[in-house]
Amino acid sequence: MADYYETLGVARSATSEEIKKAYRQKALQFHPDKNPDNKEAEKHFKEVSEAYEVLSDEKKRETYDRYGKEAVHGAGMGGMHGGGFSSMDEALRTFMGAFGGMGGDSIFESFFGGGGGNGGSRMQRQQGASKRVNLTISFEDAARGVDKEMVINNYVSCGACQGRGSASPKGVKQCPRCKGAGQVVEQRGLFSMAMACPECHGEGQIITDPCKECRGDGVVKKKQQIKVHIPAGVDSGMRLKMNGYGDAGIGGGPAGDLYVSIQVEPHTLFAREGDDILLDLPVSFAEAALGCKKEVPSLFNQTCRITIPEGTQNGKILRVKGAGFPNVHKHGTGDLLVKIIVETPTNLSERQKELLTQFGELEGPGNLPKRKGFLDKIKSLFS
Repeated sequence: MADYYETLGVARSATSEEIKKAYRQKALQFHPDKNPDNKEAEKHFKEVSEAYEVLSDEKKRETYDRYGKEAVHGAGMGGMHGGGFSSMDEALRTFMGAFGGMGGDSIFESFFGGGGGNGGSRMQRQQGASKRVNLTISFEDAARGVDKEMVINNYVSCGACQGRGSASPKGVKQCPRCKGAGQVVEQRGLFSMAMACPECHGEGQIITDPCKECRGDGVVKKKQQIKVHIPAGVDSGMRLKMNGYGDAGIGGGPAGDLYVSIQVEPHTLFAREGDDILLDLPVSFAEAALGCKKEVPSLFNQTCRITIPEGTQNGKILRVKGAGFPNVHKHGTGDLLVKIIVETPTNLSERQKELLTQFGELEGPGNLPKRKGFLDKIKSLFS
């Protein structure tokens, strides 16, 4: 058998509470009532019980830490023969001792996943289901923010019965089998096990005259028109949460939530990168070489004036501060990034070709620094 601390999965410096907590978890995992006819689980159950029997006792733990398990067994540890529990009964007694400080209901909740009932209606309060819808908006609406009307299909509390599920208040009766507890107790070996009542399915009550509108469900499906506020700066893939706009709750529980997934339509001119807006601006060779001023479009049908410096190269990006998207978290505003696209002229007339030929003859290394640098690199490569 492994070291007792390893068996329980705790450090040697573990406190008594940590040891008890670890034992409870493992004992519940390997308990024979949860693993019928499983010899391997039974073996583990005995091992963790033996480890807990030693480590939960200060004197036995001290002896074990100093001299090992043989010293503990030789010191007259009750019930141990040859280093282990002689029977399942001894292991079960250890189990009951570890859970002795818990109330009956707590044992049921920890062990069997239920809760002991004490009379009265046990219908569980459950939150309603949450819903997800997709909403597509324009590029401009994403930038400025907008309120959108949309229709959703939700389960809402039945108005005819006020969510009771019965045609009248007297139509809801306490379950005769579980007496409103929502659970029944069955004997399993040495233990009593609580489970959901099969008569009322754990609700603790039975509807004797179902509402005709909702057929006893307490909720009906209904179309609802709602207004969704889209904050300025949203982007595709963002999700808005609207609390309480999902399906109605059960047993008086709260309604679920509505999640609105945003999809922003692409723009004919602009692209987006974070909070910045990107714009490709075509300019002629002459405009890029001589420099010029340009009116460029920005959001909301506005324009702004930019200066293209003399000798601007293709791909140069000019920045217009504060002309981008507002940050959705109100952390400032992005910029408009104007990318210069220098167009090579096509369909030249004879006169244009003549002038360009003359211009080319006048060009020198000082006019074309990139070309000069490229040629210098080629010379150094082959020299």
